[in-house]
Amino acid sequence: MTRETYSLLENYMLSCMDDSAHDKEHVYRVLYYALEIAETLKDVDYDVLIAACLLHDIGRKEQFENPALCHAAVGSEKAFLFLTEHGFDPEYAEQVRQCIKTHRYRENNQPQSPEAKILFDADKLDVTGAMGIARTLIYKGIVSEPLYSLLPDGTVSDGAGDDAPSFFQEYKYKLEHLYDRFYTEKAASLAEERRQAAVCFYQSLYREAASSYRSGQRALAGLLEDP
Repeated sequence: MTRETYSLLENYMLSCMDDSAHDKEHVYRVLYYALEIAETLKDVDYDVLIAACLLHDIGRKEQFENPALCHAAVGSEKAFLFLTEHGFDPEYAEQVRQCIKTHRYRENNQPQSPEAKILFDADKLDVTGAMGIARTLIYKGIVSEPLYSLLPDGTVSDGAGDDAPSFFQEYKYKLEHLYDRFYTEKAASLAEERRQAAVCFYQSLYREAASSYRSGQRALAGLLEDP
């Protein structure tokens, strides 16, 4: 890929970024993870991979404005249109489209090509470890969702089985189960190195929140008087 082509794709990506949890730095990290993973594999088309990484989240704005939309589906079509309108070969544009279309968790839409699997893994790596915790907290703040929910007895829920969205619910529903869903050995290894950071943060935050409610409720009950 020429520098001119890279700049063209990068500038288009930058024009589409409007989400601090899925910002340009996330895109660059995904690209760098992908290149690290690709070094361990054979027959990787780097032109397809780089384009797919740079453009994989260009549909985020549309999904944020209309949650019924899938950013992977929207972004894949935007990428295909952009590439063909700028003179790229339709077959190349289609390969990029398929990578982007399958980079999101979907049981019925799994990545097939080496480039698509690398993109999938690289994107998921950025949701593991401390970085994944930080990005999730940023996103929860953007959409005004709480850190945790309360159980019927007024104590803090650990998130397991919760229907209401919260950081703890997201951790139990998604973040805790990321580590066995990678396609490449390299990505799985990198993710495992990060796992404990996420586990420690979640456990510490739950412990602090839960203990404050238990001790605080007892103290308050002892101070309140019935009329």
